[in-house]
Amino acid sequence: ANTMNCLTEALGMALPGNGTIPAVDARRACLAYETGQQVMSVLSQNLLPRDIITKESICNAFAVDMALGGSTNSVLHLIAIADEAGVDFPLPLVNEISQRIPHISKISPASDYHIEDLDLAGGIPAVMQEISSLLNSKARTVSGKSLAASVKGAKVKNREVIRSVSEPYSPTGGLVVLFGNLAPEGGVVKSAAVASEMLVHRGPARVFDDEEEATRTIMKEKIKPGEVVIIRYEGPKGGPGMREMLTPTSLLSGMGMDKEVALITDGRF
Repeated sequence: ANTMNCLTEALGMALPGNGTIPAVDARRACLAYETGQQVMSVLSQNLLPRDIITKESICNAFAVDMALGGSTNSVLHLIAIADEAGVDFPLPLVNEISQRIPHISKISPASDYHIEDLDLAGGIPAVMQEISSLLNSKARTVSGKSLAASVKGAKVKNREVIRSVSEPYSPTGGLVVLFGNLAPEGGVVKSAAVASEMLVHRGPARVFDDEEEATRTIMKEKIKPGEVVIIRYEGPKGGPGMREMLTPTSLLSGMGMDKEVALITDGRF
């Protein structure tokens, strides 16, 4: 949810601050009022979502996603948004963007920094300003300004939270789409959250037909270091609904096995 809230800014469909201002912050109420005013302004201009959501703006959203090392869910959502907007956006293009965008900010669970810290560090405008030379700066936004104009003046206030493009966590983005025999049409990995020792892994497969079966086995401590947990039949049709495999991943991490056990699923991850 945090990732998509942030990317809505980069997509041009939300005012600056929408992605990171905390719900209990007084600025959120002010932003809500400003948003209401802007809705009426956009209405009077007959400015439609498809005027803003273009291939360029979707590329911008993915670029910020890579800079943040955001959720893998964002790939599903942005591809769906592109389809609804009539924009052809093939999955391999995600990798092309990842290859040119540095990963400059790590937010929990990938680090001890939280979305509030990102907000205090300058928020999404500061992130976009940092990678501005890599964005489509002329893209339109609901503010009525170009992307470049909407982030003009934004500054990074904490270099520990938002690194410079010259000193990133990684020279490439935090998400990668893998293509192979397990996923011929693509499988998404949040590479930013993968331990370096797990980037290459070989081990015996432990196959489970749903999340619950995998969860029970993990809780009984029957998964051994080096194994590969495979949770299948959790996709959009099989789940149904493509549930997020939070429980198995959280259990493995909590048991200190996230650097010893790989997990592959057709559900969300």
